[in-house]
Amino acid sequence: MAKGDPRKPKGKMSAYAYFVQTCREEHKKKSPEIPVNFAEFSKKCSGRWKTMSVKEKSKFEDMAKQDKVRYDQEMMTYMPGKKGKKKDPNAPKRPPSGFFIFCSEHRPKIKAQNPSLGIGEVAKKLGESWNNLPDGNKQPYLIKANKLKDKYKKDMAEYKSKGKVGGMGMAPKPMVKTVEDDDDDDEDEDDEEEEDDEEDDDE
Repeated sequence: MAKGDPRKPKGKMSAYAYFVQTCREEHKKKSPEIPVNFAEFSKKCSGRWKTMSVKEKSKFEDMAKQDKVRYDQEMMTYMPGKKGKKKDPNAPKRPPSGFFIFCSEHRPKIKAQNPSLGIGEVAKKLGESWNNLPDGNKQPYLIKANKLKDKYKKDMAEYKSKGKVGGMGMAPKPMVKTVEDDDDDDEDEDDEEEEDDEEDDDE
């Protein structure tokens, strides 16, 4: 079985996944010697989750949101190594979202205020700040992101059209070479025939 890319960021967890993780930790603390029956354990977790109030679930929802921020940030810097396909360095870069524009502006401030925080913790703080930001304050970032998105679409269309033109212009080249090679071969054969005729005449 082929292994995935070890550099790829760990997938984001859902609110329910965090809840199950918490239940598992509780079980280990209460009964460390009793092994977990996965089917039974899953059934119990599912039942508990369905009966929980919105307020009780909100803690896990927040954890999931923060983890999504971490995942999105790591994916922005992650460059997957695709087999057989190399990313064209000249291709337009994907535009950042409003949230990422916000992060790029506020990350230095948070790092300066909390130099001991790691990347994940900084990402969580940025996520919390963004979630608590009023919609009116988010608008400048979202408008800027939309403008960059429109520019990206135009640049991408232009890039693709250039690629198609380049591809069409390059395709016939091998055929032209083949024809030229065939002509050269024909000329060589004609020269040989003429030389043979001259030798016959001399005799």
